Amino acid sequence: MAPVKDGSAHFMELLPSIRKKAFVQHPSTDLLRNGVHKLPDSFVYLLIPGFNESHCLLSYLLCKLVGLLNHLLPHFQNAKLVGLFSNHGPLYFVSTKRFFSKMGLACHIAKIHSEASVEHNAWELKQYIEELYWGAGKRVMLLGHSKGGVDAAAALSIYSQELSNKVAGLALVQSPYGGTPIASDILREGQVADRETRRIMEFLICKLIKGDMRALEDLTYEKRREFIKNHKLPDNIPLISFHSEASVAPGVVATLSHIAHAEFPRFGSEDDVLAVRKVPVIVPVSAAMALSALHLQLRYGEKSDGLVTCRDAEVPGSIVVKPDRKLDHSWMVYSSWKKDPTEPDACEMCEALLTMLVELGT
Repeated sequence: MAPVKDGSAHFMELLPSIRKKAFVQHPSTDLLRNGVHKLPDSFVYLLIPGFNESHCLLSYLLCKLVGLLNHLLPHFQNAKLVGLFSNHGPLYFVSTKRFFSKMGLACHIAKIHSEASVEHNAWELKQYIEELYWGAGKRVMLLGHSKGGVDAAAALSIYSQELSNKVAGLALVQSPYGGTPIASDILREGQVADRETRRIMEFLICKLIKGDMRALEDLTYEKRREFIKNHKLPDNIPLISFHSEASVAPGVVATLSHIAHAEFPRFGSEDDVLAVRKVPVIVPVSAAMALSALHLQLRYGEKSDGLVTCRDAEVPGSIVVKPDRKLDHSWMVYSSWKKDPTEPDACEMCEALLTMLVELGT
């Protein structure tokens, strides 16, 4: 396999200059502080969201909780959960798209069902890329998060002849290009309670979110080795692999995240069907990522973001970027919710990664 090169130092050099161009809120408009950016408008930028297994599991448990309340308490029969997928599915790239659009860049979010199989999404992305290319007359820069990066790489591998002159580069962010032990462990026969686990995951993926079980199977080590053997990435397209490590510090294990809110009818408001009480749904997402990362480190001796090991996120022949701070797999999703003015957010990191891609292609 082709060796990788470390591009972390250059990435960290780009971030400070990009952060100086952060938007300043103004009563009438949003202004760029310096008004100069390095990303050219000669490309179309396509963001590809990924499949987040952690949210599937949390969603399942929360939906079961609301179902139990509906059964036990008549007052809760109209209860519902809001935000589990609408706020944290493909829409988690909206702030990045808005950030790019304010710089005058053509930026799109791929409208694919990330819970579909890799080959299905590869076909969907091929159609999407060709539509953008012929519509704008510009080559497309790709940035995929999690399984979105795997789907994008698959599109370039399977349809290399059709896309080689239409795609200018691909950045894979926390993507299990080599597979993920989480998927392999869940689906491997002989694991403790593996039948029950598979049954639950089939319900989550196939029934709850109308996906394809192959979305998880495609991320196992066996399936990824077979796919990579049969489908090579083109040599002429610049590649960047971004991976990170989740913090396993004791303080993180106690962290809670606001992932949605539940809506319940107000007591004494039977005549007013619009009267609802909104209750925030708080779950330990970061804690789950930390415990998962600790498990992967103890069992396999591999550092990870909680779902994807650093080794598996490195695409052969790519420029590898490793940030200097701890970031778990859900970081891309929650970055806009937990914005720290002292740290770069997902929008700024995406700009830095794409800036590197542009430089690699020139």
